[in-house]
Amino acid sequence: MGLAKELRNRRKVEAREVVVPEWGDESGDFKLYSRSITCYDLDKLQKKHPNFLNNTTIGAMVDLICMKAEDESGNKIFTSSEDRIDLMGEETNVISGIANQMFAEVESVEVAEGN
Repeated sequence: MGLAKELRNRRKVEAREVVVPEWGDESGDFKLYSRSITCYDLDKLQKKHPNFLNNTTIGAMVDLICMKAEDESGNKIFTSSEDRIDLMGEETNVISGIANQMFAEVESVEVAEGN
């Protein structure tokens, strides 16, 4: 096993709670979970959405949500292309609020790219 893989296996990444009041019901706000956005995730997003970090579109935010959203057990909650279509019909403030909570720890393009 290479050093990078060994180091990655040692790292414990906790999922962050993302609160979506707009999707809640009488029992309270809807909660989903997201793990840190990785270099792999950014690479994948930038291939589909060039200049993702400088010009984030709603479509890119929906793709980020589909890629990273999990339930409390760590299972992906948006798994089909139909889920993406349904999320594209959501209000923009809801989508941007979720994406912002998921993306909150990346402070700048320079930090994300390791510069």
